[in-house]
Amino acid sequence: MHPEHPPPDEGHQRPEGVTDATVEALGALSKALETVERARGALYDFHQLTGCADLALDDAVRLLRAAGHGQHAERVEREILGRNVIPGHWTFQIVEEYNATYYDVFRAIEREIRQALAEGRDHLYEAEMKATRRTEGHPDHTAE
Repeated sequence: MHPEHPPPDEGHQRPEGVTDATVEALGALSKALETVERARGALYDFHQLTGCADLALDDAVRLLRAAGHGQHAERVEREILGRNVIPGHWTFQIVEEYNATYYDVFRAIEREIRQALAEGRDHLYEAEMKATRRTEGHPDHTAE
């Protein structure tokens, strides 16, 4: 932080002795975690969209039968309805394995490193950027 800029709000001020390089490194780690959060959201989108498609097949099967296409209805029912998306797995299992194998570990390590290096304070890089970009006295540029 440069002395001419007011500091971030109290909860986002860097602890004593935390260097610019550490703040930058923690910012990069935080950005990576935020990207993982987005990927996880996309995985939940995949899970829900696939589930909705599978449930929509009920209508497709019913309508194919009603239109006199029982053989096609049976094929959809037999080959697609309730099918694993990868061998042995429905989408909920992929989500569970992603969480247990990658996401939970990533979050825990990020939290531990932030605790060790910055007393657990989050978003120090962004908070300092906010402080440098504020217009002093402007009601929409307050620290808190």
